[in-house]
Amino acid sequence: MTADVVATLNRYLALCDVPASAEGELGALGELFTEDAVWEGGGSAYGEKFGRTEGRAAIVAMLADYLPPNPHFRTNVHLLFPGTVDVNGTTAQGSWQMQQLSRYGSGGTEVMVARLDVTFRLDADRPRISAFRTERIFSAPLPEER
Repeated sequence: MTADVVATLNRYLALCDVPASAEGELGALGELFTEDAVWEGGGSAYGEKFGRTEGRAAIVAMLADYLPPNPHFRTNVHLLFPGTVDVNGTTAQGSWQMQQLSRYGSGGTEVMVARLDVTFRLDADRPRISAFRTERIFSAPLPEER
C-alpha cells in the first residue's frame, strides 16, 4: 500500500508540472482528492500565500489558477525526495521534502524546497488525498536563461 500512496503523490506532482500539464488533466487531478479534502499552506510564507482550501472542486479550481492555459508558469517541475509513510487501517500519513524548479510567465525564476505532509484515504480503487499541507523551507532565484 505504501507504494500506491507514493504513486498517488507522484501523479499529483506530475499533473502540476508545466508544460506537462494540460487543461484536460484537471479532471485527473481532481480524482486524486477525496470530496472533502483540504489543501493548505503552512508556516508564515505559505500560510499567507495559499491559506486553506476545502473540497475537491475548490482545490482543483485553485490549482487551475497555476496551470495552463493560465500563464503563471512557463516551466515548472517537482522533484519528490524519499519520505515516510505510516499506514493505519483505512488511512495513511506521509511526510516528504519536495524541490520545485520554476520559470514564471513574468520572467522570474526560483528553486524552492517545501515540506509536504499528506494524509490519504485508502479507497478500494486507490489512495486519495484527504489533507495536503505544504510549507516552504527554502527558496532562491535560479540563474537567468542564456
